[in-house]
Amino acid sequence: MKRLFLLIFFGCFFLLFSCNQKEKTGSIKIAGNVFGTTYHITYISDINYQKSIDSLFYLVNKSLSTYIPTSDISKINKGDTTIVIDNYFIEVFNKSKRIFKETEGYFDPTVGNLVNAWGFGPKNEKRDLEASEVKKQLKFVGLDKVSIINRKIKKKYLEIYLDFNANAKGYGIDVVGRFLENKNITNYLIEIGGEIRTKGKNPKQKPWKVAIEKPNTDGTQSYQEIIELKNKSMATSGNYRKFRLAKNGHKIVHTVNPKTGFASESNLLSVSVIANLDCADVDAYATAFMAMGLEKTKNFLKKYPKISVILIYEDENHYLKTVTIN
Repeated sequence: MKRLFLLIFFGCFFLLFSCNQKEKTGSIKIAGNVFGTTYHITYISDINYQKSIDSLFYLVNKSLSTYIPTSDISKINKGDTTIVIDNYFIEVFNKSKRIFKETEGYFDPTVGNLVNAWGFGPKNEKRDLEASEVKKQLKFVGLDKVSIINRKIKKKYLEIYLDFNANAKGYGIDVVGRFLENKNITNYLIEIGGEIRTKGKNPKQKPWKVAIEKPNTDGTQSYQEIIELKNKSMATSGNYRKFRLAKNGHKIVHTVNPKTGFASESNLLSVSVIANLDCADVDAYATAFMAMGLEKTKNFLKKYPKISVILIYEDENHYLKTVTIN
């Protein structure tokens, strides 16, 4: 029977798989829209759980989406101090606190005011900030200025704006992964907007394969390399697509450096983080590494060998280079 080989582009990676013209029984493929992007899930089972999965996405959004005015996080950002946060919020907050400390503040969900001002948040302000305004906003940056007391968020300054969009997609993937595992499903791939979590093998009983996108600046799409994932999560972050130009022609990227408050491009074009961790964790690390830049990321990884990365950067002669650290 004729076999088809497919390479499908999702965000910053491609999903590579093969299939026969007749679908293999016992595997379910579902897809939809969530978190402002798309999701694709494949797992080995005879039961379609799409309604349950969409219900889980609804709950995560209700807790953590800054794009929904009635969500818990939106109400907190507007100054409501009466919100009793749920377990989703608590877990993401605690993960963020840990990675904030590990990365010495390069991952910081309190950078939301600056993300909005530079034009990459729900407010879509798109302002070219002066250094004095950035300095003023940095007063409200720092996850160490936020705590949980009796399931309520306590902020040092009312103006602090929480934004977990850098790891909420990964967390949504984890929520679905745990749900599938509770249904005794041990072979799956979950993808949301380019972030992935895998368990076991694909329907052909082979490792899941994905191809990491080459950071082409001309708008074309091609892949850098193909990797196998087994019982691992992967998140890819890059500034080569999501950016805008300031009035002076300088590039403003969507990764805001919490240390400086500026949205300037580092020498890293793309970071793919791969580890046997929750997807929320690798999602956060990928964001932190983009802010750190190449050398700081390499130094960080010396202390955290459990994390593997593929770093794509541009050298001084504007040639693309790749560093893989396992």
